[in-house]
Amino acid sequence: MEFFRQHSTSEAGTEPRTIMIVGLGNPGREYRETRHNIGFMVVDEFASHHGIKLTRVQNKAITGSGLVEDQKVILVKPQTFMNLSGQSVSALMRYYKVNREDLIVSHDAYLSLRHTTQLKNLRPHY
Repeated sequence: MEFFRQHSTSEAGTEPRTIMIVGLGNPGREYRETRHNIGFMVVDEFASHHGIKLTRVQNKAITGSGLVEDQKVILVKPQTFMNLSGQSVSALMRYYKVNREDLIVSHDAYLSLRHTTQLKNLRPHY
């Protein structure tokens, strides 16, 4: 969790920084357990591990917020298709005043075909 320790400090006199973690995926049942929704799966596991509930709908996304190591974290699952997710994410970044360097995006772009068969057994290691 070194990332959170590095990003928790802000300049004197300013509000603490907020980390936004975005999981990209495609809405709909037909995509639920496909490699295209690995971003959603990562955010769901992170939320579960840290007790963050994803219950709010805003800017075409399901969101939740909480604290991780005393750092404010916003979790985001855009409900647009992946190629339109930037609209939702950029609106949320403006709303929460999140800097680009405080944005983490999880997506399927780096998965090889060999790894796609292992997605059902995917569990993050913290």
